[in-house]
Amino acid sequence: MTTMEEQPKIKLGDYIVIQRQKYTKLQKFGNLDATATLGKEQLELKGLLDQPYGATFRMCPKEDLGKSHRGRQRLHALELCTELEMRNIREVLGISQSGEDNRNIKDDGDSQALKSEDIEQLRDECKESTKIIEKIVENSKTFHSKTEYSQEKYLKKKEKKYFEFVQIRQPTIRLITEIYYRQDAEKVMGIRVDTLSQLISYSGVSAFGNYLLYESGSNGLLPAAFLNSIGANTEATMVHMHPGNVPQKQALLALNLPEEQTNRCISVNIYSVLREFYQGSEETSNETEVAEPSSKKQKLNEVEDEGKDEKKEEPLSETVPKPTVQKWQIENRRAVDLMRNKFDSLVIASKEHPANLVKELLPFVKPSRPVVIFSLCKEVLMELYVELKTSSKVTNLHLTSNWLRMYQILPNRTHPEVNMNANSGYLLTGYTLG
Repeated sequence: MTTMEEQPKIKLGDYIVIQRQKYTKLQKFGNLDATATLGKEQLELKGLLDQPYGATFRMCPKEDLGKSHRGRQRLHALELCTELEMRNIREVLGISQSGEDNRNIKDDGDSQALKSEDIEQLRDECKESTKIIEKIVENSKTFHSKTEYSQEKYLKKKEKKYFEFVQIRQPTIRLITEIYYRQDAEKVMGIRVDTLSQLISYSGVSAFGNYLLYESGSNGLLPAAFLNSIGANTEATMVHMHPGNVPQKQALLALNLPEEQTNRCISVNIYSVLREFYQGSEETSNETEVAEPSSKKQKLNEVEDEGKDEKKEEPLSETVPKPTVQKWQIENRRAVDLMRNKFDSLVIASKEHPANLVKELLPFVKPSRPVVIFSLCKEVLMELYVELKTSSKVTNLHLTSNWLRMYQILPNRTHPEVNMNANSGYLLTGYTLG
């Protein structure tokens, strides 16, 4: 087991995961003046520098920032806790009395004797959340009449609000996926952690081989997951195709991977790289600007200026820079070399209909290699299933749905969670034929 001393240290520029009880937030520790927002609380991050990941810190009130649209805000410094025991708030407060049911409890807003001003004063005076909660319970007219289960919910709600400890965790694919899915599932195409694990498993990605991934908007989650599975200091390489001019790489950056590993993720615009593959690098030098709208006008002007200079046989003006090879052109050439040698698997996760994508990218996959297509729409994969079945280019085809239902497990109270999204898209899988 890894001890705290052996844990990696937090460095400037790292992405970190701040956890307060069950709530997690992804944050960049960009500079010593950086702060993080947790609800109404502002946290100074400078105290994290060179501390080990996994450490727990106490939120120490430092400054009242006044009121905002979120309510009264405070600035907290983070103080490293060397020892922290897990506590049961019910046992700490010594609560033993509870009611049989809640039928006589009325939510009239008058059950708490303490006013909001009194609670704010308690927060200023008490450093421990247990002291605040103890006073709130003592001044509640209905707490001891509630059932034990209702009391537990009440205590958890209050502890969540006043809990004074945070843990700093190292970002992982599971943590990043859960955070993104909770914040806005549409930004990661509704991909849950169980769906992501199936995508990785079916693709056969490993430390060896070359892999082709096309995705059209997962906030960098898919390339991050596949590059993480490839691992550091391995032989594997991945070509990450995308439809835009700039790839989405937030999740990839959040993993804090070594440069050697990130360099083996070759991100290219799909239209640009296909044009270069079929037309050759000499022709693409003048034509790839179609896929790069931001530089189209500049490149056309450079070509015209070069033509004029050749006619006049005059040297280039010092004010006109010579054309340089841009990063996306270098990445295109690296990707084309791998496309000629073909890939060990193909993964497509697209918001658009995947039929044309499969048609264009399938020839770049070696025989007897896995093909995985993800979509939120079942109907488009059904159409593609029939098309691939008819063409006999892919065998062992399976169309599956990812269904996950979370349950609350309690005595005589077992039921699905009230708020959940059970479906997380569909997968079409198979293997290429020679």
